[in-house]
Amino acid sequence: MRLLQRHLCTIAMSLVAVCSANAATLVEPTLHIKPAASGAGRVALTLDACDGQTDTRILSALVENKIPATIFVTGIWLKRNAAAVEIMRAHPDLFELENHGGRHIPAVDTPQKIYGIKSAGSPDAVLAEVESGAAALARTGQPAPKWFRGATAEYSPSAIAMIRKLGFKIAGFSINGDGGSLLGAKETARRIAAAKDGDVIISHINQPTHAAGEGVVQGLLALKAKGMTFVRLDDADGTGNHGTTD
Repeated sequence: MRLLQRHLCTIAMSLVAVCSANAATLVEPTLHIKPAASGAGRVALTLDACDGQTDTRILSALVENKIPATIFVTGIWLKRNAAAVEIMRAHPDLFELENHGGRHIPAVDTPQKIYGIKSAGSPDAVLAEVESGAAALARTGQPAPKWFRGATAEYSPSAIAMIRKLGFKIAGFSINGDGGSLLGAKETARRIAAAKDGDVIISHINQPTHAAGEGVVQGLLALKAKGMTFVRLDDADGTGNHGTTD
């Protein structure tokens, strides 16, 4: 009996070690854009539209202040936010829509959870998530996306290689502006306002009831007041690590 217990314990420990090893392989890529040649500097604002609705506080501020942004949209969000998509399409000088996946599933090809969200779990499922997101964008009449950002912004290295073979660059970031839209307005504003020349900011535009949205607006206006220039990813020379852009 004791031998059996020891054997089962050894198996359990081995399974834990394997799961830990798999989790440890995940990477959260960074991304920077080429610094400005002169002036106060430039940053790239990226906003994730995962699901839910549209934070009109942010969208209105971007339009009114002529702040360009790259919006990473899922197929789910596109179906529910036709009015916001039309506003973005009406301002092609400001908004670049890119691929955030079909169903907001992490681009990880082994079964696990990231921040409580189930991963794609297999290579085929990763490809389906990326391709369905691109197809959803195509149905809106938008130009074909060039960038991809997966749910949770964490990836398995093998998934990165697959996504790159599909022709997409993968959008990391250098400043987490709103902590997944869970931070308060004050901290969100502080983080975004602290952006430096060459930074890529990530925040969210799909949580209109969260205090973070107010902070996003405050932080962006603070950067604009400093003379910072905003650029979309397609208009910048972005360099990421973990093979995400090269």
